[in-house]
Amino acid sequence: MRTRCGEAGGRRAPELHYPARRGPPAQAQTGRAKGVTAGRKPCCACPETKKARDACIIEKGEENCGHLIEAHKECMRALGFKI
Repeated sequence: MRTRCGEAGGRRAPELHYPARRGPPAQAQTGRAKGVTAGRKPCCACPETKKARDACIIEKGEENCGHLIEAHKECMRALGFKI
């Protein structure tokens, strides 16, 4: 007779042990500490600075848009992203 995994007599998967997470508490990782909605993705954060940065890079090249790149990084950091 076959048994399902986890039932008496069934095969059990080996237990995996992951190292403890280091870094800021979970609240800061989700951005809630700064009033940001949980689950915000980096691609959707700071659309104003991202648009200006991207347009500048396309028109003038990355080497001429350092100030807009830094402004976008600062915006991302303010939302709790680690950049």
